[in-house]
Amino acid sequence: MGLPVQYLDPSAATNRGLSVIRTAAYTLDDGGLDDRVPFLARLEQEDRTALLALGRELNFATRVALIHQSEPSSHVLFLVQGWTKVTASAANGYEALLSLRGPGDIVGESAALTGRPRSATVTALEAVRAVAVEHERFKDFLGRSPAVSFALLGLTADRTRAADRRRLEFASMHVRERFAILLLDLARTHGRRTPEGIELSVPLSKQELAGSVGASREMVQRLLRELREKEAVETGRRALLIRRPDILRRIAAAEG
Repeated sequence: MGLPVQYLDPSAATNRGLSVIRTAAYTLDDGGLDDRVPFLARLEQEDRTALLALGRELNFATRVALIHQSEPSSHVLFLVQGWTKVTASAANGYEALLSLRGPGDIVGESAALTGRPRSATVTALEAVRAVAVEHERFKDFLGRSPAVSFALLGLTADRTRAADRRRLEFASMHVRERFAILLLDLARTHGRRTPEGIELSVPLSKQELAGSVGASREMVQRLLRELREKEAVETGRRALLIRRPDILRRIAAAEG
């Protein structure tokens, strides 16, 4: 039986925030998706409205960075509409895709709470609408709202657990298995069904895919070529169509 999870409905967004949430059911087979329940969906409507009323609305075009890695922190962002990617770069230039954040998510909260520089870059994958709240106002609100503070703590714990799970996967799986799991995960959360298969709705480069599974760009190119030869996927420039998810599932289970 699915676990009811409340998600924000971006179509119900108002100029000052989000007023309606919808319910989606996830099964236990989805592998612990608690970390993907957006922050705003964890709040009561009264708290959500009051929090968003503290900020100002900002709009970002596709491929524009909302925040930059290593820059000083001055505010947190609450995503109201549109999807973003969170990436981090190492000193040698290697870039990793850390996560995708969408409607209802909070970004930049760690830097705001600790006073440290931003740890990652957040970039719009499509037109994005967000509410920016200055970090002093955000921290003051948390101090006056125990329920919101606990919701943020719960989100942090869920994300930490997800990161631990990912480290375990890195240690216990080959890159081929990790890549198959990534594609299945993206198909489940950002897939669009078409007559030909499941089209990923987020434009990610081969380097970003590689960074997400701890591989090189060349390795990902090799894996995609193998999957194309098996007619499991079709690829284009920042486009990917999954034709045979059953093949990916066999690879993910180390059977392929």
